[in-house]
Amino acid sequence: MNEKVITVGIADDHSLFREGIRLIVDDFDNIELTLEAENGQDLLTKLQNNTPDVILLDLEMPKMDGVETLKRLKEDCNYQELKIIILTMHKEERMIAYLMELGANGYLMKDAEPAEFEEAIRTVYEEDHYFNESVSHAMLKSLKDKSNKTPTLRNNYQLTSREMEVLELIAKGLTTTEIGKKLFLSTRTIEGHRKNLIGKLGARNTATLIIKAVKEGLISLDF
Repeated sequence: MNEKVITVGIADDHSLFREGIRLIVDDFDNIELTLEAENGQDLLTKLQNNTPDVILLDLEMPKMDGVETLKRLKEDCNYQELKIIILTMHKEERMIAYLMELGANGYLMKDAEPAEFEEAIRTVYEEDHYFNESVSHAMLKSLKDKSNKTPTLRNNYQLTSREMEVLELIAKGLTTTEIGKKLFLSTRTIEGHRKNLIGKLGARNTATLIIKAVKEGLISLDF
């Protein structure tokens, strides 16, 4: 059986950067760049006829920047399954946390190595989120620093002990397969728990699930 080809789109106002990404992606097995846009407006227009699995979205663009584009996409029911990786040259902690809360699935520095681009695309497609070590630290540290919220009792969300186990392992960065092996459960069962957690906490995706769990005091993370 042929492996599924992951389709990718990029929105960036610099044509040379887009061409560089195309050359990089061409070297990845079963990943194909199928859409290029020069700003957010251009992306929204082209998505009507071509919706890739993953979008690489630049933050700073004319006409419509990455923040506004992300908001529009996450508010549109037609793009609920679209995975969005933010591209930027800035690693500002509050901005990272803000974008993840808006529903971004990952955050990647534009000067990252090709191998990290490939890892980010595959991980976002397969696991719904991608946090590298530095971004995870920045995002979760920002959440802890700015949140004075009293932790919510776990029972308020009616999470089972198994769901709490899965939630804590997701927050530690384990993949669905790794969690399944650790808990001696099938990947389908773990995926079911993940979807239940997203529903119970009212999260947009796995990334916002982790954010909300930290904010609500359901899990704690030490650096």
